Amino acid sequence: MNGQNRSDIYPGLEVDIILKKDQRSGTLTRGFVKRLLTSAAYHSRGIKVQLDDGQVGRVAWIVDEED
Repeated sequence: MNGQNRSDIYPGLEVDIILKKDQRSGTLTRGFVKRLLTSAAYHSRGIKVQLDDGQVGRVAWIVDEED
């Protein structure tokens, strides 16, 4: 599932994000959401979040439990 809808994302959720420095390469960083930074209900490039380790980026993909 992509990370464009704020209603799909919540603290503790495991996600893949794209950090600002990785936007050109598309490198993904996996982690758990600490807090949501985008207040809009939808964002075309992904909802911006902060991970537990402090990194900030836009959600590219929500990790399924089966992964």
